[in-house]
Amino acid sequence: MNSVTIIGGGVSGLFSAYYLQKAGYSVTIIEQGSFADGCSFGNAGMIVPSHIVPLAQPGMISKGLRWMLKSTSPFYVKPRLSWDLMKWGMLFWKHSTEEHVRRSIPVLRDISLLSKKLFQELAASGEADFGWHERGLLMLYKNADTEHEMAEEAHLANQAGIVAERLTGAQVQALEPDVRVDVRGAVYYPGDAHITPNLLLKNLLSFLKNQGVQVLENEEIFGFEKEGTEIRAVQTNKGKHHVEELVIAAGAWSPVLTEKLGISLPLQGGKGYSFMLNNVTNNIKVPAIMLEARATATPMGSDLRFAGTLEVAGTDMTVNMNRVRGIVQGINNYYPELEVTLPKVESVWRGLRPCSPDGLPYIGRVRGLVNVTLATGHGMMGISLGPATGKLVSEIIAGTSGSMDINDFNPLRFG
Repeated sequence: MNSVTIIGGGVSGLFSAYYLQKAGYSVTIIEQGSFADGCSFGNAGMIVPSHIVPLAQPGMISKGLRWMLKSTSPFYVKPRLSWDLMKWGMLFWKHSTEEHVRRSIPVLRDISLLSKKLFQELAASGEADFGWHERGLLMLYKNADTEHEMAEEAHLANQAGIVAERLTGAQVQALEPDVRVDVRGAVYYPGDAHITPNLLLKNLLSFLKNQGVQVLENEEIFGFEKEGTEIRAVQTNKGKHHVEELVIAAGAWSPVLTEKLGISLPLQGGKGYSFMLNNVTNNIKVPAIMLEARATATPMGSDLRFAGTLEVAGTDMTVNMNRVRGIVQGINNYYPELEVTLPKVESVWRGLRPCSPDGLPYIGRVRGLVNVTLATGHGMMGISLGPATGKLVSEIIAGTSGSMDINDFNPLRFG
């Protein structure tokens, strides 16, 4: 039996292990920290085939510059002398075009729909409970400018085969009978879904262990042993692990690892925050993105998870409470009857989303290293694209016909 070593215990790593063990491989997962600490754990839990427009799009840079002037804004780039950040910024600017959006829409649509289908199959299998619900997604807005932007996005979505419905404020309220919603209107994507991410990770990990997947936690990667065009071993703080096939799915820390392999990977960690409102008496029913606030609300059982911000700050994991305050202020503007106050800093979860400069993930073989596959760069859609990523990784390693064309995900597309 061939063996595969996966570096990274987030959703991409776990789903890669899931499909590889089903294909008959012996799998080992190496995680540098605890499985409860990764970016996937506190994710908003939205499964979003609606998200077909990449982060790199016209107008995003000017909008981001305006946001940076406000301490509670949803976007921030931490000023620092960094060639990697400068390169990433230039590539982001280069891809913020209508042409890039046009080319990216069918690619993001196809991988998102594949992922949703695989989530449905997993839910039906009963192998891991993860709170699967298909209630759609509300893109809430409060002003006319945002309404105009969302009308254009809805048109693009419908053209691409993703159903998008424009709703008035009264129609939004009809979908939320238990909570007052103060909005001008919304775009409703009935094909979206949501899960409870920590439940997914816990139960998927338990299933993998029961299937014989070896799980190693708190192992820091020191380096790799290379022989010709193959990686033969991974060196960690706890010893050396023999490698036949290697998958790097380490999220925002992937560039640190690829650098040890002589590969420059343009990727920045986009820090986000989330916190829970527990035991909500009158909870929302449909997950929502509060557009002007750039914050999200996701019902998870009797609880409600709020998340938001995109803070490009390298691998800095400190909590900026001004950004959290911005999330709270946004919630109160959209759901005025929810009793949401600024949480204590110790109750705020934070994680780094691995953001590529063009808004497309890195999934594929690495040229010059015949047994290395990358699976990272999913930005804010790591959970949503997890199953599809794992399936594609298993097909790459097995050399089987793929579920979709992955040329646009080439890890070395920037040289």
